[in-house]
Amino acid sequence: MQTTLTDVATRRAAALRRFRSLEFVLGVVLTGVMVLAVLFSGWLFPDGGEAMDLGARLIPPFQSWSHVFGTDPLGRDVLARVVAGGQISLTAGFFSVLFGALLGTVMGLVSGYYRGVWDVIVMRFADVQLALPFILVAITFISILGGGLFNVIFFMVISQWVQYARLVRAQVLALREREFVQAARASGVRDLAMLRHHIVPNLLGPLIILMALNVANNILLESSLTFLGLGVDPTVPSWGGMLADGRTYLQTAWWVSVFPGLAIMLTVLGLNLLGDWLRDRLDPTGKV
Repeated sequence: MQTTLTDVATRRAAALRRFRSLEFVLGVVLTGVMVLAVLFSGWLFPDGGEAMDLGARLIPPFQSWSHVFGTDPLGRDVLARVVAGGQISLTAGFFSVLFGALLGTVMGLVSGYYRGVWDVIVMRFADVQLALPFILVAITFISILGGGLFNVIFFMVISQWVQYARLVRAQVLALREREFVQAARASGVRDLAMLRHHIVPNLLGPLIILMALNVANNILLESSLTFLGLGVDPTVPSWGGMLADGRTYLQTAWWVSVFPGLAIMLTVLGLNLLGDWLRDRLDPTGKV
């Protein structure tokens, strides 16, 4: 019986390792294809998907090599616009997460390491922000400052730094009581050196996992805001804008909305798979 249970556990562990490897490969392929397409979009589609040809409007997909994904109501190539729209969504996703993580990490370090009045101020401010309805804040923010990629990124940064701050604070509160930190403090290590050499390196794992998962979330968020008219300029190709433009043509020209929707789904799926793989690799409690 013991041998049988051991064999079963071994097979399950091997199957889980294969699944995690497949998860990583799929995540890299899905994300890598879209990132490479966006990076080389200027070479692949020099017109950026803006060239109009009213004589070739609403061509169905896979009927012409010059318009593989078909054309939209203005005769613009859907594939070119999907690739060009990826620049907006990926830029918003990556940079909003980067700057949000930087701001939240600094606030979380100050709150968790120094505690006291700094902890009270930062955490109460975070509680107030979390209590605000997101969509109403987005409407108010965009109404005052206007749309555009920069304002969308700025809004996502100030609305999401809280989750990084709370995660970092929780990690710092646990780390500051560990023996190696106490020993470093007793040996006279200054606060800045303590944070740089002993605290920050030990909280990078959970922070990287959250950042990887939030890139996918922010791509969806940017697309949703643009779909609602709260994002980038409607004249700029973006996945959310293409979904909004094509919703009136779903019965007659489904490809105008379906292909940007598939681009969003596959990119987010790839990023989520990479995030799950990172979580399994960096979280010791998740390893088999």
